Amino acid sequence: MDPLSQVYKGQEMPLQRDVDAISIPFGKAVTLVEDSTVVVMQAKGSSVSVSYEGRLYLIEGHDLDSLGLDALERPTLDPGASEEEMEAFVWAQLRTCFDPEIPVNIVDLGLVYGCRIERLLTGECMVTIRMTLTAPGCGMGDVIAEDARRKILGAPQFSKVHVEIVFDPPWSREMMSEEARLELGMF
Repeated sequence: MDPLSQVYKGQEMPLQRDVDAISIPFGKAVTLVEDSTVVVMQAKGSSVSVSYEGRLYLIEGHDLDSLGLDALERPTLDPGASEEEMEAFVWAQLRTCFDPEIPVNIVDLGLVYGCRIERLLTGECMVTIRMTLTAPGCGMGDVIAEDARRKILGAPQFSKVHVEIVFDPPWSREMMSEEARLELGMF
């Protein structure tokens, strides 16, 4: 059973242990302490957005045990993965990233314009993600970028992830997948 199916919006949950989280909208790593009570705001993809003391935080799936749920296994790649498998992994991880305010992943929302994997002179692999936001003033860019970075870095093949936020071309509703428009009632 998917542990996120056991979580609903507004549910209060005491933290079972200290947990690293991403602050929203700043995208900075913070530690929420054991025995604190958080309120679930959204459970989508492989993350849970929670409220604690009037602020929002993102807890990754591999840390769900901090909420008393089964932790999700952190996705990774076989050491001998091909270039195609590495690119498919990156796209799969991006599909688990959500704007904390919108219940649609960033790929189906049309925010990701592309990804490029490069081998550096050191032999390391760097991923560059080119994406936009729903509006230039959207404050969630740092959170989404940090969420994507952390998930992609779960694979040992990748040592660096650069997320480039661009506004040309500007995002529009037409960039959303049909499934995303259905989810948001935009037909």
